[in-house]
Amino acid sequence: MKILLAGKSYQKPLQGWPSVEDLYVFISVARYEGFGRAATELGQSPSYISKRIAILEKQLETRLFFRTNRVMRLTPEGEKALEGALQVVHEMDAFLNNFQQWRGELTGDLTVTCSFGFGQDYLSDAVAEFMTRHPSLNIKLILTDRDIDLLQSGTDVDIRVGDDVNHSYIARKLASNRRILCASARYLAQSRPLETLDDLIDHSCLIINENNNTFGHWTLTDGDNKIVCRLNSHYASNSGKVILNWALKSHGIALRSAWDVTPYLAENKLVHVLPQWYQEANIWAVYTQRASESPRIKIFIDFLADYFAEKSLPKMKD
Repeated sequence: MKILLAGKSYQKPLQGWPSVEDLYVFISVARYEGFGRAATELGQSPSYISKRIAILEKQLETRLFFRTNRVMRLTPEGEKALEGALQVVHEMDAFLNNFQQWRGELTGDLTVTCSFGFGQDYLSDAVAEFMTRHPSLNIKLILTDRDIDLLQSGTDVDIRVGDDVNHSYIARKLASNRRILCASARYLAQSRPLETLDDLIDHSCLIINENNNTFGHWTLTDGDNKIVCRLNSHYASNSGKVILNWALKSHGIALRSAWDVTPYLAENKLVHVLPQWYQEANIWAVYTQRASESPRIKIFIDFLADYFAEKSLPKMKD
């Protein structure tokens, strides 16, 4: 097979080029450091994954992994091959996306992560509408309250609630949001007065322990000053829904997003306390520089920005 490019003729190597599919397999095995999880992700058997890696090593005439009974690690040659594989897959992805965009359709894979609360209550509906508009896309929405390494996890876009965004990523603001202090009227009636931030130490504060937050402290602002509040609490959870439920059942004061508690405030099931103090917790689309070059991902983020502008989240008035 000869290819004419810029006036030169190139002969395809006799041993053949690695397939893009095998490069995808290689990247997945490198990410998960084993055949099992890679096989699960790709919907194949571990034996099939092992076979594809063996074929790729034969084509490249090099060993890609050090193998033991428990771990698989990239060899120095494997690390170099991984860099090239990521570049080839990215360029192939860009080629296909540009071509499909020219034809007026989006195809390929899109992996999105988000926290459980916002993902279930708001993002799932947005993604469902995007699916209707682009039915040829393969979309995976993963809900987790753990910090996400976009490159290691293979995530295209992380929808994050909160302003603690890793500065090595690109972040686009999708919607404004604040976390506010709230409690039930029954809890407040049976507790000590709550007039200043210093009074929080005498109250049961319901702590959410997620995303490596500093446990036992709330950082609050009134727009001018920022105060780190030391808290007194016997109740904590890694679930925002659990914390909200405990607040509704009069077990203490919660710091929750306005989009999460505004309906309960309107029904007088919760009371907004110390309203001048809050925590900025805007909604962001977080992605890598490489992802920013993908038309598919750009169209998705543009869609979310428009979606949340039209269907604004519940928020407290300043």
